Amino acid sequence: MADKTLTAQHEYPRIYLKRNKEESLLRRHPWVFSGALSHAEGDPEEGAVADVYTAAGEFIARGHCQVGSIAVRVLTFRQEAIDVPWWEGRLAGALAMRRALGFAGPADTDCYRLVHGEGDFLPGLIIDIYGEVAVIQCHSVGMYLAREEICAALRAVIGGGLKAVYDKSSRTVAYNAGLDAVDGYLWKADGYALPGEGTVTENGLKFAVNWERGQKTGFFLDQRDNRALVRRYARGRRVLNTFCYTGGFSVYAFAGGATAVDSVDSSEHAIRMTDRNIELNFGSGAPHRSITADATRFVRDMEPGYDMVILDPPAFAKHLKAVPNALQGYKRLNSRAIAAIAPGGILFTFSCSQAVTVEQFRTTVFTSAAIAGRNVRILHQLTQPADHPVNIYHPEGEYLKGLVLYVE
Repeated sequence: MADKTLTAQHEYPRIYLKRNKEESLLRRHPWVFSGALSHAEGDPEEGAVADVYTAAGEFIARGHCQVGSIAVRVLTFRQEAIDVPWWEGRLAGALAMRRALGFAGPADTDCYRLVHGEGDFLPGLIIDIYGEVAVIQCHSVGMYLAREEICAALRAVIGGGLKAVYDKSSRTVAYNAGLDAVDGYLWKADGYALPGEGTVTENGLKFAVNWERGQKTGFFLDQRDNRALVRRYARGRRVLNTFCYTGGFSVYAFAGGATAVDSVDSSEHAIRMTDRNIELNFGSGAPHRSITADATRFVRDMEPGYDMVILDPPAFAKHLKAVPNALQGYKRLNSRAIAAIAPGGILFTFSCSQAVTVEQFRTTVFTSAAIAGRNVRILHQLTQPADHPVNIYHPEGEYLKGLVLYVE
């Protein structure tokens, strides 16, 4: 099994598995759990690249070590050097796929996800593109330690179309790793100003994105296709957009011909950005009402009469133990929305909790409909867009779940 071309300068510490613990790796799953480990040689530190061997001494994978239940995040199943050319190859492959799908170039969309962790065979790494700026988020120590190499590879692969690379890993990399991570620019082109935010185009619509202060990398790119579906169904409807963040669904609703839109979020900064995005696209006269309030409470007390309701809450379950409480939260939220929506109304409802399965979410929404006592039909079952791919060997990567419901 081992590749005999490995040279001395590319030797890495070795981690050995317990007997019969290699089955998931043979199926090319990119995680090695701590319970599968036997012992290590070479004293690999957290974030270091190490080789994984079976109990019989056969090479099986190479990846980043980390402390926790996931002990190794696999970078490759070959014995190849993890260096700048390797990073360039992975990023070039990711970019080629985006270009093949119509991203990375069309005039009507200049923001997209270039790297989606395991979905692009780079576990622990997110790279989003906002026009001329790339924003990196490292979710593992190994990726954080490699960020300079990743930046160099980005510059080589994207070329002159890239003007700055911003690292926004301080809140995503392991807090107990002692890295003292601070967000900041890894590189900028000569003479390039560093505004911290810019205006991007998505499906012909304009959005102000603040990659320094905004949530995630600055914008929720994973709802692009679902926002387009809102535009398709919004004509003539009064719309409620809850957990609106910077108003993406609200902008699309107006673009689709909504008669009025209410946007609700608990963050004053998000509401200000929502107002900016509405004005960017429709001026100051749009029939839009922005509301700074707890969206869960707003839905609980919502007035009847909305013809379209969008429920896009943050992740209710960060881990498996939180799933039961999360499902109760989804049930309360959806049952109230289904009860209050106008006859013939359309409900867009989502879960971005990776720990909640598609089946659990659908069953919970079914229960919500039964509690509300309304006739409900499923029009669409939604997921993340193509620039957020799911590694077929890592089904856990399918984190975004959504339903579009017609309520009689």
